[in-house]
Amino acid sequence: MNNLERLNTILLVDDDDASNFLHSIFINKLDMDVNINSALNGQEALDFILGKGQEKLELPCMVMLDLRMPVMDGWQFMKAYEDMVPKKLKDQITIVLVTISDNQDDKERANTNKYVADYAQKPLSDETFKALIQKHFSLAAI
Repeated sequence: MNNLERLNTILLVDDDDASNFLHSIFINKLDMDVNINSALNGQEALDFILGKGQEKLELPCMVMLDLRMPVMDGWQFMKAYEDMVPKKLKDQITIVLVTISDNQDDKERANTNKYVADYAQKPLSDETFKALIQKHFSLAAI
């Protein structure tokens, strides 16, 4: 748990554009001053975090990571994240795994991964985001 003082940027990682759009609406509904970015798979998310192939964007404080995606799924992302992302960046990022599945193996795997801060089941809502943000960001006044 990072307990960062301020949540500046959220990265939504889901291969479904509609889910990313809906989740951004839920976050905006909380009336927070936060930048929202999205990626369609784990590779795009990894590139975003590492600043590859784009202008330098703000490092996400929170990553909402879908597990089931093409190209690079959530678990493949977590392996690459562990191997490739510098510790100083990892220390600034809270990762929440998101899935529609209620697979107990996924929950157990998430609970044993030191880089996964939380696990949320779809469908998400503004209340889900509010609870996650308040849990992981100590000064997130919503």
